[in-house]
Amino acid sequence: MALTAMAIYKNLPRTNCGDCKFPTCMAFAMQVAAKQKPLTDCPHLSDAAKGEFSEASAPPMKLVRVGPAGAGGFDIGQETVMFRHEEKFHHQPAIAVRVAASLTDDQALARIEQISQAQFVRVGQQLGVKAAAVDVEGLAADKAAARVKALAAKSRVPLIVMTKDAATMAAAVGAIADKRPLIYQANAANAEAFIKIALEKKCPLAVSADTLEALADLAKAAKDKGVADLVLAFNGHPAARTIRDLTIVRRAALKKSFRALGFPSMVDVSLDDPCKETVIASTFAAKYAGIVIINGLDPTELLPILTTIQNVYTDPQVPNIVEPKLYAIGPVNENSPVLWTTNFSLTYFCVVGEIERSKVPCYISVVDSGGLGILNAYAGDKVSPEKVVKTLEAQKVADKVKHRKLINPGLLPSFRAEIEDSSPWKQVLIGPENASGIPGFLKANWK
Repeated sequence: MALTAMAIYKNLPRTNCGDCKFPTCMAFAMQVAAKQKPLTDCPHLSDAAKGEFSEASAPPMKLVRVGPAGAGGFDIGQETVMFRHEEKFHHQPAIAVRVAASLTDDQALARIEQISQAQFVRVGQQLGVKAAAVDVEGLAADKAAARVKALAAKSRVPLIVMTKDAATMAAAVGAIADKRPLIYQANAANAEAFIKIALEKKCPLAVSADTLEALADLAKAAKDKGVADLVLAFNGHPAARTIRDLTIVRRAALKKSFRALGFPSMVDVSLDDPCKETVIASTFAAKYAGIVIINGLDPTELLPILTTIQNVYTDPQVPNIVEPKLYAIGPVNENSPVLWTTNFSLTYFCVVGEIERSKVPCYISVVDSGGLGILNAYAGDKVSPEKVVKTLEAQKVADKVKHRKLINPGLLPSFRAEIEDSSPWKQVLIGPENASGIPGFLKANWK
């Protein structure tokens, strides 16, 4: 049943209490009708209304939590669009690194330590591996339980427990049930036992099948038996077929409201070739996996994948900006260089990174360009010599240093004369066109 905002509104308390985080009941009803929010977000909804509308008003893709509530877990699913430009993507895919069953206990602990430390900072955001895919296939049940318990105690990230054997899975998940590991994976042969484990331990369950029709049937069977948190699991090879299947699943859920496939997906990419694994994992992170399992743990492999995720999941409707103000990079003093740039995040953090690499403490005056980079801001008339001068005055930059030298972006050399003519900054140096040239420029031009 397709619900209209008015039909939903009539069943709400209509008190505009704000407990749903929206200012009015009508605003909340419109979000529910658009399948952006579940009806159950209204804490004052009557039981009758819940029973009548809850299924129809639920988002087309289930939100699934892997790991414990709060810190230490992550959410996937509840996406609302096929393409980012239609609105935005909401929950970033989790990169999960495999811990092979063939490792010794000490090697597995060392691996989990590396996974926990696999974190990076890019343009001011923390990126990192979000899960450890612990393979216990072939291990005795007691051995598997002991391993996952030891790894969970040392891990910063939640675990995905991987085996086809029901007895091994029951023992392993039972040892860390409070951590809510993802059970990977139920198939036609073991579905009944795996569904029972997921119900008893209250853990999310990944399901897989050879065809999309069989996958829908298996997911529906698990849901009908009471498993709320399901993930659709795919083999990442061949990649083209898997991308096709992921696209069909997402379209069926979002466009056709086909509830049997209305769950987030995951893909096992695992390859020995790190370059190929990087490319394929990045592809699935963009289309449309909620979890991507890989073997690689080297930063040269992880960073391209994590950067892809960061780029795709940046909200296209919100400028990626930093606050326009004066920033001090390092232990600055009255002799420190002064640079200016725009408040586009990528530009700013590229400049900061190169200044830090130069080991020369600097001031950066950030000019409000509406979140545009240097050339786009200039082309869009969002930055001008006059605006730069006014920004320097408003930020009282001249009070911080005793010199009057200003480093101007190399892409805008035409600003030099007007800044020198209309401000106290009488010596404007034209910096490098690329941020990577900043360290060499500072060493050559600043004593």
